[in-house]
Amino acid sequence: MKLGRMATFGAALTLALSSTLAAAETRVTLKAAKAGTSYYQMAVQIGESVKKASASAIIVTVEESQGSVQNVMESAGRDANYMFTSPPALVEKAVAGEKPFEPADEAFKKIRAMFPIPSLTMHYVVRADAGINSFADLAGKRFVTGKGSFGATEAVKNFKLFGIEDKVEVIDIELSGAGAAMKNRQVEGFATAGSWPAPNVVEAAASSPVTLLSMTDEQVKATGRTRLVIPKGTYPGVESDVVTTSLPVIAYALTDMDEATAYQLTRSYWEGLAEMAKSNPWWKSIDASLLDNISVKLHPGALKYYAEAGIAVPDRLK
Repeated sequence: MKLGRMATFGAALTLALSSTLAAAETRVTLKAAKAGTSYYQMAVQIGESVKKASASAIIVTVEESQGSVQNVMESAGRDANYMFTSPPALVEKAVAGEKPFEPADEAFKKIRAMFPIPSLTMHYVVRADAGINSFADLAGKRFVTGKGSFGATEAVKNFKLFGIEDKVEVIDIELSGAGAAMKNRQVEGFATAGSWPAPNVVEAAASSPVTLLSMTDEQVKATGRTRLVIPKGTYPGVESDVVTTSLPVIAYALTDMDEATAYQLTRSYWEGLAEMAKSNPWWKSIDASLLDNISVKLHPGALKYYAEAGIAVPDRLK
């Protein structure tokens, strides 16, 4: 009887403890990017870092996305524990009610910044045997830009700026199939945006010889973006530095998120950077100066961490 009572008591205690822990656990959804991209992988790493730093008090579920526009759009209807990544320019447009976020929605004004993540880096990948050494050489060639992502929009915009918009045969397939289509010689190349080294570019370069197109200084200036150099050797077979453009990216939450959760997320991120960089070098590009790229207020929980860490924050973000 005593053993039976003890077993019953033990089971009840275990159930009670499990219920308490479950009640204390906070679940956060992080809307990132398409699976297989560098930004999806980054989101997974952030989630792992937060889980470890919070002793599983906060669990981050990474949700696949079609791109930054979708991430921002969904913020208007998501719950308190929604996080997403986006270039600051898109968030500015949403808050202002400008295209593609028309008509204006007051819900977008609840968006608050948390921390910077590695910048979007444009990659223009082509088959090494396609005879393409410049953007002008893309004329008459089949090229994948993807659907609905920043990379797709940026590539089409740049083709127009470089005078080849009507000369490139853009193939309308998902970016996830671009590497295989290029290997099978169905297309000559594809464009993708992601911090280097981008997993889909690594995969493409590992399966067949590729070239990355490099921009001239005039082309970089025409884009209005920030000049960035992808070092030679970053991708298999690419033995020259590649000049391209980049765009800052920020992780955001909503004013609905409680301060303690936002604080822990921000703290876990910054304190986990060094460990994450051991697996992926793109984290080495992060420092506090990137906070200058933020265009909306910081979440109070994030501000609390920056104050404790002695990280200077521009007054306009407070």
